[in-house]
Amino acid sequence: MIKKIILGISLLFSAGLLAQESVASPYSFYGIGDAKFKGTNENRAMGSVGVFVDSIHINLQNPASYSFLKYTSLAIGATNVKSTFKTDSQEEKANRTSIDYLAIGLPIGKAAVGFGLVPYTSVGYNVQNVDVSDEDTRTSTYEGEGGLNKVFLGGAYKITPKLSFGVDFQYNFGTVETSSVVFITEPQVPLGSRAKNKTIYSGFGMVTGLYYQTKLQNKLEWSSSLTYTPPTNLNAEKTRNVATVSYTINGTEIVNDNEDIEVPDAKIKTPSKVSLGTAFGKSKKWFVGTEFTFQDSNDLGSQDNLPGASFESSTRFAVGGFYIPKYNSFTSYFDRVVYRAGFRYENTGLVLNDKTIRDTAVSLGFGFPVGTNISNINIGLEYGKKGTTSNNLIQENYFSINVGLSLSDRWFVKPKYD
Repeated sequence: MIKKIILGISLLFSAGLLAQESVASPYSFYGIGDAKFKGTNENRAMGSVGVFVDSIHINLQNPASYSFLKYTSLAIGATNVKSTFKTDSQEEKANRTSIDYLAIGLPIGKAAVGFGLVPYTSVGYNVQNVDVSDEDTRTSTYEGEGGLNKVFLGGAYKITPKLSFGVDFQYNFGTVETSSVVFITEPQVPLGSRAKNKTIYSGFGMVTGLYYQTKLQNKLEWSSSLTYTPPTNLNAEKTRNVATVSYTINGTEIVNDNEDIEVPDAKIKTPSKVSLGTAFGKSKKWFVGTEFTFQDSNDLGSQDNLPGASFESSTRFAVGGFYIPKYNSFTSYFDRVVYRAGFRYENTGLVLNDKTIRDTAVSLGFGFPVGTNISNINIGLEYGKKGTTSNNLIQENYFSINVGLSLSDRWFVKPKYD
């Protein structure tokens, strides 16, 4: 019965993941959208550090970690983000809720299998600019929605009791729809033109990983993680429609005439990425770790090739950890709670008006045991800032509440008594 409930939840989350609009950021205009965090809420609460591995939580950031699982693990997560966008003269707010991931890990002796569905990128923006001159008033509106998802299937094997190797095979797919409207109000005649673009992306990729874990002489444990994502190609099937438009008093758009424009399909190359992390601590007590990620420069460009936008190599530094007062306490529930915290600093690789866009955040989280200690609800809080108000840009301040569920059990084990 429990497995049927889990299957129903999985199908529900899969449908929601494919249909959601999970971001409201003008920075998602560039490239193929905002890159989504591809880990669990447990890792996100520790500043996105993905070097921590145990026997009951699936780690989506390094496929080599699957082989350390001792129980079948189902992980699902969702996020609510409240954002405030500021310029030198204006301020706007947005609120988005999204499903972050659905994944299952299955241990098989020295090996393990992991599979699931996670967002890859997300697009969601609505930006308007009004330019008033002596001759006319020009209003430009840019809108976009959609993004890419990633379905993956991976495996890991313990080469030695301390060292594991893993690989994820991925299929990336999704649709991005954008529109731009330029409306000119002259003294006599209002004129408007609109262009709609639709791009369907698809392509295969992979991630390889190594994970090493050992005990030191001073009874501490040391862990190290390495992942490499090679560059991959995405097929981009494009369509474009242009039209002249006008608007009624209540804002309803009237299409006067439109035409489909033939746009050649393209191949887009995503950059390679390397992550290296290390951590020290005591099992089931505390751990502190750090991780550094480097990604090659991005040549995706922007949807409408706006001037002043370019890409450079991106980097991310993260530090975080957890603390458990007493994991097997019988007298205090809160002694069994996992307390997490972290910090993240990221150069996103996007350059606008000669200004590098950076993303900085602090995070806090709690892992609440459910029933036995091998299943838990994970709640995380993150506050961050992206971009700047200088150079005529937009600063995005955001606060997110992340909720994840990690269910662990022994599957495919025949009971002794029926």
